[in-house]
Amino acid sequence: MSEADNQPPVITIDGPSGSGKGTIAKLLAEKLKFSLLDSGALYRLTALVALSRDIDLADEAALTKVASGLDIRFEPRDGEVAVLLEGRDVSRDIRMERVSMAASKVAAMPGVRAALLQRQRDFLKPPGLVADGRDMGTTVFPDAPVKVFLTASAEERARRRYEQLREKGVSVSLRDLLEDIRARDARDMNRAASPLVAAEDAVELDSTGVTIDGVLEKVLQLVLERIRLPGA
Repeated sequence: MSEADNQPPVITIDGPSGSGKGTIAKLLAEKLKFSLLDSGALYRLTALVALSRDIDLADEAALTKVASGLDIRFEPRDGEVAVLLEGRDVSRDIRMERVSMAASKVAAMPGVRAALLQRQRDFLKPPGLVADGRDMGTTVFPDAPVKVFLTASAEERARRRYEQLREKGVSVSLRDLLEDIRARDARDMNRAASPLVAAEDAVELDSTGVTIDGVLEKVLQLVLERIRLPGA
């Protein structure tokens, strides 16, 4: 999918958990008035349903069936994007740590990834799309004109998550979060289906010690260099 094919432009932002890609993708989509795809939400939704039904997270056939039949909708609300499952707002539910860990296991299943592939591509519509995930630039939108691979040290990502949870009143161990992030990284990078890796033509940005505004400015500069925006 490329501008040459008269398709709306796609900006992919991939990277490990806690790198800040979700925040940057949301801000970028708002600034450009593009649609937003939070691909991780699809895997979190699959994991949430599996946990609620006591489905074995090693049962690929059952998980693939869940992914294929998800009744989901994304709705903009007060500057945020609400995630609806069968009409119920589960935006907070899918961010729970147990769901996050389950989602990482679910996402390693080739059947689940295949079931969600076209659903992700269907998010592309005018004037363009910002796609946030782990394989947006390598598998889902390989012809995207702008690809960013956002990273940060494991320690930095654990600290960010720790502060987020503390602000929500959740008691958590920084050491445990760091171990979880390292385990998730290893699982994501070594899975057989669409492993976490930067696309060959992606621009890698390290957000360690960099403000959100600083990262956003760098990504915007890259976008302006590679995409002709409406009215530009």
